[in-house]
Amino acid sequence: MARIIDIHPQNPQPRAVQQAVSVLTDGGLIAYPTDSGYALGAQLGNADALERIRTIRQLDDKHHFTLVCREFAQLGQLVNLDNAVFRAVKNATPGPYTFILPATREVPKRMLHPKKKTVGVRIPDHEVVRALLDELGEPLLTSTLILPGQDEALTESWVVQDELDGQVDAIVESGDVTAEPTTVVDFVDGVPEVVRAGAGEVSRFA
Repeated sequence: MARIIDIHPQNPQPRAVQQAVSVLTDGGLIAYPTDSGYALGAQLGNADALERIRTIRQLDDKHHFTLVCREFAQLGQLVNLDNAVFRAVKNATPGPYTFILPATREVPKRMLHPKKKTVGVRIPDHEVVRALLDELGEPLLTSTLILPGQDEALTESWVVQDELDGQVDAIVESGDVTAEPTTVVDFVDGVPEVVRAGAGEVSRFA
């Protein structure tokens, strides 16, 4: 049975945050709320959890996993950014955007698109996510919790528990969660291409 961890949405309790992060550092898989629905999260480099995510979501090897970062400074370790892309991404974060960029060698190969060697990165504007990342001290491997055959991420912890009990190790409960997905912008060629229009304003990348 998945453990339920209640975390206050505006003032995350340190002890509850530590409990969730302990699940991650012990090799577990969590479902946690973001500014664009629930997501599945694991520690970077956790190959077992990565395969569990693939199984839950029925993903092929062309899926772009995302690294969720606490702050912009972490991105340089994970993805390659030229000056123009650097400025564009910095001006849009934190916020409901996912950026597809060429990955550095710091990113495990099993996470990458097999041909493009790219990965998604994002910096959410969400107190609970920031608290988890602060405690973890590194980016979080993540994938939006969209179940097979569905178009939107799950938004309620009880539904997550009903659907995934036994498939995740912990579920973070933190009140209402928006269902609108992130806006996905592909910067692989240095020019922005909006792959999916979502919560983030797309006009800045037109």
